[in-house]
Amino acid sequence: MSESLVVCDVDEDLVKKLKQFRFRKETNNAAIIMKIDKDKQLVVLEEEHEDISPDDLKDELPERQPRFVVYSYKYQHDDGRVSYPLCFIFSSPVGKAIPPVSSHNESQKHSSTRRCVWCFPGCRPEQQMMYAGSKNKLVQTVELTKVFEIRNTEDLTEEWLREKLGFFR
Repeated sequence: MSESLVVCDVDEDLVKKLKQFRFRKETNNAAIIMKIDKDKQLVVLEEEHEDISPDDLKDELPERQPRFVVYSYKYQHDDGRVSYPLCFIFSSPVGKAIPPVSSHNESQKHSSTRRCVWCFPGCRPEQQMMYAGSKNKLVQTVELTKVFEIRNTEDLTEEWLREKLGFFR
């Protein structure tokens, strides 16, 4: 089974950018969004964002395709301290459930497009495996310890991130 798991390399320019990002001096939230170039089998830079909240960041992520995010977050602790943790977020959407078409509608009863089961349109399994197989290598390359995963982009909120970071006090 491990032969079918594709682990992608990380683009050298991206590695340099991530190292610079790690030691940035700015005190605002910022994000680097990465994707896999399937043809090159390489993790590459997709977008960079400055001064972006978790709620705005979720709007930048595709709902049906995985992405890797390195996020620098201004974290205000309960005791008043401020820190700037660097978080790795793996967005791995499963898609939203689409219920079966109701059989109460006579015109759809005999239609060939009528669905009788629940559908969960997300990303393709091979794409999901490529991202999942490359995640650990990317995390090790960037040397991050705060690693989180979301299965629905709507889950990426300020409250969610603060809750996750609360475990690292």
